[in-house]
Amino acid sequence: MLDRKQKLQRIIQLGLEISQIKDLDVMLEKVLTEARQLSRADAGSIYIKEGDLLKFSYAQNETLRRKIGEGKKLIYTTFTMPISNKSIAGFVANNGVLLNIPDAYNISKNMPFSFDSSFDKKVGYETHSMFTVPLKNSRGGCIGVLQLINAQDENEQIIPFAEEDEPLIQHFANYAAVAIERAQMTRTTIMRMISMAELRDPKETGPHVNRVAAYSLEIYENWAAKKGIPQDEVDKQRDSLRLAAMLHDVGKVAISDMILKKPGRFSDEEYEIMKQHTWLGARLFRDARSDFDEIAAEVALNHHERWDGKGYPGYIDVNNGEAQPGKIDEHGRAIGKKGEDIPLYGRIVALADVYDALCSKRVYKEAWEEGKVLEVIREERGKQFDPDVVDAFFEQLDVIRSIAQRYPDD
Repeated sequence: MLDRKQKLQRIIQLGLEISQIKDLDVMLEKVLTEARQLSRADAGSIYIKEGDLLKFSYAQNETLRRKIGEGKKLIYTTFTMPISNKSIAGFVANNGVLLNIPDAYNISKNMPFSFDSSFDKKVGYETHSMFTVPLKNSRGGCIGVLQLINAQDENEQIIPFAEEDEPLIQHFANYAAVAIERAQMTRTTIMRMISMAELRDPKETGPHVNRVAAYSLEIYENWAAKKGIPQDEVDKQRDSLRLAAMLHDVGKVAISDMILKKPGRFSDEEYEIMKQHTWLGARLFRDARSDFDEIAAEVALNHHERWDGKGYPGYIDVNNGEAQPGKIDEHGRAIGKKGEDIPLYGRIVALADVYDALCSKRVYKEAWEEGKVLEVIREERGKQFDPDVVDAFFEQLDVIRSIAQRYPDD
């Protein structure tokens, strides 16, 4: 167990670590994980302020996670609630003060708020100690709420949250709020880029790219665990992968409306033009200055390659779209990349993108039944898709389904 000085040193270090994270979802996971470790909390959640509402945006619960097995993630659904003094999180957001409650089931009747025990009853959990703190940005405004549940001693017995930790956790929450707000700005910028693409291509919606990005992250983490990739290496890549996956089709902004918005099937000539969105997207990131630039280029260029070598654009020069020397088929086109010659993140996003596209309603088709979609993916294992990526997808299927509910189509 860390002493006060060690906790303060860790908080300073965390301030630097979280300042490097750009993706909002990855940020929320990092903030909650570290806050729980600092306070020895069994569970916790983060609410993000959206207008006059609080959105339940991220949750962890170690007791419940252990019940579902090693390597599995807790599945949760998002919801919103009004910012008012009637709820604990609402009171904290409304008044900008922290609450340290020793026992949620014994809150004084004189308090304006009360504890909602419906979740406990639903899942068989017992909430006792609660520490709820506002997430205040550099201007002092509340952007959300961090809630920690069930502090534990060294024997994992539930105890109240220590009063001496209150200023430390509040200090960390202030660091976190600034970092979260910065990540929100990054997400907003990317979503504006997606909106530009959506004006051109109605299929390229905000919910679609968020789902593809979140699916890709779950698949990658499972794949990496099976391959024995060190966790610190996985953590380094998660942030950039999620952002890059959101921009997998950004190259479509360079494709003619006559093709993008055509309701019927493409002619052979139109299809060849449509394929150009891969290298045109990659070209946007060719002067790479960060891991994100490199991964974004990799994803944009390779997410239509196939494991069996029948995909596109193949071995091309992203500067001009021409086939690389010695990589030309009998028709004069670039041959497709095959197997592990296709970069990993391209293989992952390829599956995530196809799964979401088939499961979603489009102007030219209805959403497929999930059973049919899963059957196609199984059939394409080792053909269109990397077998190991397919296996990772199916092992994370429950989480992937929950992500689809988190980002519904408008």
